[in-house]
Amino acid sequence: MRLTRIAFSTPTAFSIAIAALLAGCAFAPSGSGDRFAERAGPIKNVVVIYAENHSFDNMYGLFPGVNGIANATPEQYTQLGHDGKPLPELVTWGPDGKAAPGFPRMPNKPFRIDAPPVNRPPTQIVPSPIHVFFHNQEQINGGKNNMFAAMSTVGGWTMGYYDGSQFAIWKWAQEYTLADNFFMGAFGGSYLNHQYLVCACAPRHPDAPASMRARLDANGKLEKRPDSPPAGEGAVKVYSSGGGQVTPDGWSVNTTQPAYQPSGIAPAPGGPLAFADPKGTAGSGEPLPPQTAATIGDRLSARGVSWAWYAGGYREALADGEQPPSVKRKIIYTREGNSPNFQPHHQPFNYFARFAPGTPDRAQHLLDGEDFIADIDAGKLPAVSFYKPAGRDTQHPSYTDIMTGDMHIDGLLKKLRASPQWKDMLVIVTYDENGGYWDHVPPPTGPGWGDRFGPGSRIPTLLIGPRVKKHFIDSTTYDTTSILKFITKRFALEPLPGVRERMGDFSAVLE
Repeated sequence: MRLTRIAFSTPTAFSIAIAALLAGCAFAPSGSGDRFAERAGPIKNVVVIYAENHSFDNMYGLFPGVNGIANATPEQYTQLGHDGKPLPELVTWGPDGKAAPGFPRMPNKPFRIDAPPVNRPPTQIVPSPIHVFFHNQEQINGGKNNMFAAMSTVGGWTMGYYDGSQFAIWKWAQEYTLADNFFMGAFGGSYLNHQYLVCACAPRHPDAPASMRARLDANGKLEKRPDSPPAGEGAVKVYSSGGGQVTPDGWSVNTTQPAYQPSGIAPAPGGPLAFADPKGTAGSGEPLPPQTAATIGDRLSARGVSWAWYAGGYREALADGEQPPSVKRKIIYTREGNSPNFQPHHQPFNYFARFAPGTPDRAQHLLDGEDFIADIDAGKLPAVSFYKPAGRDTQHPSYTDIMTGDMHIDGLLKKLRASPQWKDMLVIVTYDENGGYWDHVPPPTGPGWGDRFGPGSRIPTLLIGPRVKKHFIDSTTYDTTSILKFITKRFALEPLPGVRERMGDFSAVLE
């Protein structure tokens, strides 16, 4: 190889040249000349839209050509009780743990939510199955997926699904790529899976009080209360409130509030308004200590790659959170009026010390949903954009209906396709977790595929863009960390240690 010596007139000229070289490297795909580099190299903008709480079978189980409900065997869908015997029927439990009025008893198999005899259209708010760490592990039951009803607060409702052909997003799946083997990165709920989206890691809370720790039995399962009824006769009852926020050895796995506003914990009386009360509340426990693990934001910033986390309702929620505790909140976890119903535990970067109130990184990277729309229209999206809809637009059962979010995401996709940046864009529409809904496909296990934290159940994921295969179903095995893997490889970043090495990187769907 021939080396060429370049002379610089001044140290400043040398510095400018090096900075330019590094800026170019930040956008150079790794593995020059390999298949990934060839296919992913032209992509300059990655957009991740992160919706809420639906399993793959729940939304796409009837999609032609996928591994859907028709492929499920009786052994995969017949739900068992805690005694190991099939449930005689599926019963939907109400908040009181008894049969919910207006919900018919159903045969022990999957059923349509939006068809007789259930008749709950997608414009109607429906029950939300419990979706937390240890419950999800028991529901999966070693890959058999036959304990969803028994380990749910709503019983047989977990087996419901929609005819997704009525959704606008379904049409996008038909036009571009639908991944039918994509799993949520971690067992359980939104909180931990949002962490997996940005750091592929579980937060640490080593000094959490006993009241926040999960109470497990000798088999590592949630300890059931003596008055917990047999499955089929009432909703399961456990000692750990909310499934236990923290594992016995100090990993934070279920919803815990951030130490910074906007938080589900108000500021302390007389304390700084930008922070949550460190004492916490009886219902929420203590806020999570600020985290210091590396995130994808750290990796992008280290390479000079632009990025942002856009959240619907963020500015309103920040103002709502930074008020004395005596003031009633109108935005955070609130549905009344025109509230966006902002969910603080859906904002993962707000848990990290690097993005604490007053830091430059917070001001630069944590933005509002209105900024997302403005940047799309102006063609000024950063290289990597994460967009989190406000609660009312997430499709989350119990506090919004599925159709409102469908229309919202469809509108975003139309805006993105009209953007001047579209020709170089990859859009990933996915869900944080399954929302406690049944899915028949077992998550992968073993070295390189999984660990103690996941992956959990299968969820819908769409790959959309001008360089994505059209009318394609991709059965490559993915999980939430595959998003980080793609971003890391495309922009030549230092890998995050929690990204699962055997998961796919989306090269199979790029043309």
